[in-house]
Amino acid sequence: MSNSRTIKQDAQESVKSSSRAPEGMAGLAKGLAVIEAFDIRHPQLTVTDAAQRTNTSRAAARRCLLTLVELGYLTHDNGNFRPTPRMLRLSGAYLDTAPLPQLAQPQLTEARDALDESVSLAVLEDGWALFVARAEATRIVSTGVRVGAKLPAHNSATGRVLLAGLTDTQLDDYLRQCNLQTRTPQTLTEIDAVRERILAARESGMAYTDEEIELGMLSIAVPVRNARGETVAAMSVSASTARTTLHDLQKAAVPVLNEYAERLGRLL
Repeated sequence: MSNSRTIKQDAQESVKSSSRAPEGMAGLAKGLAVIEAFDIRHPQLTVTDAAQRTNTSRAAARRCLLTLVELGYLTHDNGNFRPTPRMLRLSGAYLDTAPLPQLAQPQLTEARDALDESVSLAVLEDGWALFVARAEATRIVSTGVRVGAKLPAHNSATGRVLLAGLTDTQLDDYLRQCNLQTRTPQTLTEIDAVRERILAARESGMAYTDEEIELGMLSIAVPVRNARGETVAAMSVSASTARTTLHDLQKAAVPVLNEYAERLGRLL
């Protein structure tokens, strides 16, 4: 599903909830929807963009944007609004206090050292794989992955692992609403092909992408399961096709990822 659709739905639900609950704050809900409208594909927004992505009026979107500028969360130049470093405080509140990123970081660091590749942890959020922790390798890999970044669940290795952990009904609901956008010539664009890849990940306990997110990039992911056997996160590694093949990356990375994913799972 598209991030725009999710933001619109969230904004509408928030406003409805506010009308039902007198203590609710519709303005706050709209402001948060505007904040969530910024992502890797929308690093800057105009008033019109913000209104469309949050399903609010231009006047309401403008008020939210200008308020965020006044508070230091956005900067404004020639009609374009961009997040400032102060925005990191919002994600920091989660990353500094939530147990999953804190517990995961030592495991990611050891996995990174064993593989000499960057290792990440992602959770499923509204049809997206949201990266909540990461251990960077010394070499630079241009995957667009960073803490707080999101990738479409259907065509990312982490996302497919997370979707594999859903029930059949939940998976059917997701695929029914899924917007299969093409990112590279290798991106799967047929629902049946995506479903087959997700079910294969459920069966094998591993998912991969081969230049489906970015040309020249490979990715491998495995599930992190808690004590009840539920998939709560995905641990992944990415590498360049200039340095390795999918077969070699899978052979080297899967045992290491499984080891540290199991260690993390025992803590949850």
